[in-house]
Amino acid sequence: MVLPTEYFGTLAFDETSMKEYLPLDTYASLKKTIDEGLQLDIDIANVVARAMKDWAISKGCTHFTHWFQPLSGVTAEKHESFVSPAGEGKAIMEFSGKELVRGEPDASSFPSGGLRATFEARGYTAWDPTSFAFIKDRTLCIPTAFCSYGGEALDKKTPLLRSMDAINAQALRILKLFDPDTDVTCVRTSVGAEQEYFLVPKEMYDKRRDLIFTGRTLFGAKPPKGQELDDHYFGALKTQVEQFMKELDEELWKLGIFAKTEHNEAAPSQHELAPIYTQANIAADNNQLTMEMMQKIAKRHGLVCLLHEKPFKNVSGSGKHNNWSISTNTGINLLKPGKTPYDNAQFLLFLCAVIQAVDDYQDLLRISAATASNDHRLGSNEAPPAVISMFLGDELTSIIEALETNSHYDPMEKTQLKLGVDALPPLPKDNTDRNRTSPFAFTGNKFEFRMVGSSNSISDCNTFLNTAVAESLRQYADILENAEDFEKAFDELIRKTIREHKRIIFNGNNYDDAWIEEATKKRGLLNLKTTPDALERFLDRKNIELFERHHVYTRTEMKSRYAITLGNYCKTIRIEANVMIDMAQKEILPAVDEYLKSLCETGKAAGQFNLKRIPAHLEKLTSILSKLSDEIYESTEKLSYVLVKKFETGEVSEHAAYIRDEVIPAMNRLRLCCDEAETITAEKYWPYPTYASLLFGLQ
Repeated sequence: MVLPTEYFGTLAFDETSMKEYLPLDTYASLKKTIDEGLQLDIDIANVVARAMKDWAISKGCTHFTHWFQPLSGVTAEKHESFVSPAGEGKAIMEFSGKELVRGEPDASSFPSGGLRATFEARGYTAWDPTSFAFIKDRTLCIPTAFCSYGGEALDKKTPLLRSMDAINAQALRILKLFDPDTDVTCVRTSVGAEQEYFLVPKEMYDKRRDLIFTGRTLFGAKPPKGQELDDHYFGALKTQVEQFMKELDEELWKLGIFAKTEHNEAAPSQHELAPIYTQANIAADNNQLTMEMMQKIAKRHGLVCLLHEKPFKNVSGSGKHNNWSISTNTGINLLKPGKTPYDNAQFLLFLCAVIQAVDDYQDLLRISAATASNDHRLGSNEAPPAVISMFLGDELTSIIEALETNSHYDPMEKTQLKLGVDALPPLPKDNTDRNRTSPFAFTGNKFEFRMVGSSNSISDCNTFLNTAVAESLRQYADILENAEDFEKAFDELIRKTIREHKRIIFNGNNYDDAWIEEATKKRGLLNLKTTPDALERFLDRKNIELFERHHVYTRTEMKSRYAITLGNYCKTIRIEANVMIDMAQKEILPAVDEYLKSLCETGKAAGQFNLKRIPAHLEKLTSILSKLSDEIYESTEKLSYVLVKKFETGEVSEHAAYIRDEVIPAMNRLRLCCDEAETITAEKYWPYPTYASLLFGLQ
C-alpha cells in the first residue's frame, strides 16, 4: 500500500520541489519575494522557469498554461508547448522567465462589463508566485492574475490579492502599536472552504435537458421519500460514492490540496468535502481546482457532480462555508483569545474590527453571495436568511456586554474587565454550541461565513471581507497612533465600537420570522432577498470609497462587476425559462396527452364490454389531466410571452427587476402544473427520470 504521504504534492511545484530543483540562493530569493510581496527579478525568474520546466518534463509534461480565473466564474487556460525550433529540423524544450512571469491570452470573449471594447482583444496574465504551480493532464499550470491592456483587473484573483495587501498593511499598523519591536512582518487571512455537492447517475442525468443546460431540475415532483428521516446525514457511504471520494482524495493530495473531511450531507445524494485551512488566495485556487476535479472524476465512476446551489426542490441545497481567520507569519492567530492581558486586548481589537466591518458592510457580504442560483437556497432550512448577522456565542457576547457597560463579568467568579490590564477568562475553542442558522458565526478562532453558494468562487466574499476589516483597522490605527493615553483611547474605542455595532450580533434562531421582524424593523439591518435587491447597493458611495481607498477596485472595475453580475442573473434565468418552454412543449405536454389518450381508450374499451359505466377513477383522472394539459399549455404560452416582452431596450437593472417580478413567477406557475401532472401520470409515459430515481439511484 502506498501511503498518501509518499505521493502528496507530487504534482505541485511546492517548496520541496523548489528546494530540489533550484539553487539555494535562488530559492532563498524566491522565498523572500513570496513572503514579503516583493517584485520578482527577471534573472531569478529565468532560473525558476528552467527549474519548473525540468520538473514538469520529468513528470511527462509537454505543455504549459497560465491558469487564471476570469469574470465568468470558472477557470481558463491557453496551452503552449515547450517545443521550440533548434535548426536543421530539430526541436528543443524551452521555457523562459518571461513566459513564466507574463502571458498574453486573447481577452476579447471574456466578460469585462465594459472595461474594454469588443475589438480590444489584448489581455495579460501575471504569475502569482504565492500559489504553487501544478500539473493537470500532463500540462504545467501556472496560477496567474488576469488584467486588461490598460491594467484593469479582469479576474477574481487580482482584487483578492489587493485585499490581502490592504488587510496586511492595516493589521501591521495595529500590531506595531502593541509592540513596536514586533517580529511580525506579514499578516495573512486564512481560509478553509467546505464544499457541498450532489452526485447523480450519469445515465439519468443524460436524459434530463434541464440538468444538462442549467445544472438544476426545472421540473420534478416531490418523491415519496426525501430527507424527512434525516437518515442520509453522516450515513454509510454507498459503494459508488466511496470509490469516487477515494480517487478524488488521491488526485487532490497529488496536487498538494489538503482534502481532509468528507461525509454524506443532509439530502439524499448530497455530500461534502472540507480541506485544511490555507492562505486565502491559495484556498481560492484550490477550491476552483477541487470543483473541476470533482466533475471530472465523477464521470469516471458513471456519475455527474452537480454544483448548483439548488438542483432539487424540496430538499436541502448546497453551499460553501467560508471559514476565515487572520494570522501572522509568526504563527499567531489574531482571532484566538489569549491568556495574557496583552493577547486579550489585541484579540478584542481584532474582534471588534470584524464586528464593525460586518455591520458597516453587510450589503457587500450579501452581494458576495448573490446569484440567481443562490437565491433559491438562502432562507431555506439548510442556509441562512438574506439578513446578515453575527453569532458570537453566549460567553463572548456576555464579555462584550460587560465591556460596553464597564461592568463585571462573572464566568465563575467576578472579574473586572479593565482593558489591557486584567486577563479575560480562558475561552476554549468550542466554548459554545454552533449556530447553523447564522450567516456569520464565530467558532472559537475563526468566523464561518455560510452564505456562499456551492458553485461560487470564494474570491469575492474574501475580497469584500478582507477590505471591510482593513477599513476598521485603518480607523482604529488612525485613532490609536495619535492618542496621548493609549490605554484610555483603546478602552474608549472598544466600548464605542460595541455600542455602535452590537445590533449585528444575534445568537438565536435566524430562521425565526420574529428575528427577521426584529432585525429589519428594530435593528435596521438589511434584508436583501434577491440578487437584484442586493446589487442595487453595490455602487453605493460608501462601497466605492471603501474599495478605492484600499486600492482593491477602481470605480470602473466596480461598475464592470455590477454589470456582469446582473447580466449573468438575467442570462441564467432566461436560459432556464427557455429550457422550461422547450421541455414543456416537446416532452411534458406530449407525455400527458399520450397518457390521456390511453385513459380515453381504456374507457372506450370498457363500454365495448357492455359495462354499465366507465370506472369512476378513469373519469376523474381524465378530467384532471385534461385540465392540467390546458394549464400547462397556457402557462407555457404565458412564459413565452413575458420572456420576450420589454427586452428591446432598457438598463440591465430594469431587465433584472423585470425577470425577478415577471419571468420567475411565470416559471413557477408552469412548474406547479407540470409537477402536479407528474404525480398522476403513469411512470412509463413520463419523459425523464423522476426525483426518486435521481436521488436514490446510486449503488
